[in-house]
Amino acid sequence: MSQSIETSRTPTFNHIAMSVPAELLGEQGRDDLLRFFGEVFGWTEMPGMTEDKVRLVLRAYSNEQFVYLIADPDPMRCPKLDHFGLSVGTPKELYDMADRAHKFQEGDDRVEIVEPTVEDFKVVKLHNFYVRYRVPMMIEVQCFDWAPGADASSLPDE
Repeated sequence: MSQSIETSRTPTFNHIAMSVPAELLGEQGRDDLLRFFGEVFGWTEMPGMTEDKVRLVLRAYSNEQFVYLIADPDPMRCPKLDHFGLSVGTPKELYDMADRAHKFQEGDDRVEIVEPTVEDFKVVKLHNFYVRYRVPMMIEVQCFDWAPGADASSLPDE
């Protein structure tokens, strides 16, 4: 049985860090990453953190949510479906994001996409798709489409 832990606010995940080849963090690689993550997700660079061929930090909607890319001579390698998750508010937002990824892919075949699916768990329909561009981990974009009377704070039946 877990204990109740008091906090001033609900703790949240705030970042993901991945090691990548230094060349990816050179001028052209950074431009590619900023264009993709900007066009598909709306993320922006935290320019004060950028160091050529050393580090790139992508601001993901707030200064407390970011993707930290750091150069390493032995960069991270992941199987295709190793990922981190991003939750969006509506199915439309998810499918619009998938459409933007597809549009980007038309001009750059380095974009990898696992097509959207919907899993029906009765209490929630989980819409999702996966996408990766030049970094080790995929991003799973999810939308929780809750049944009437259920939401993210609902406890499962025992």
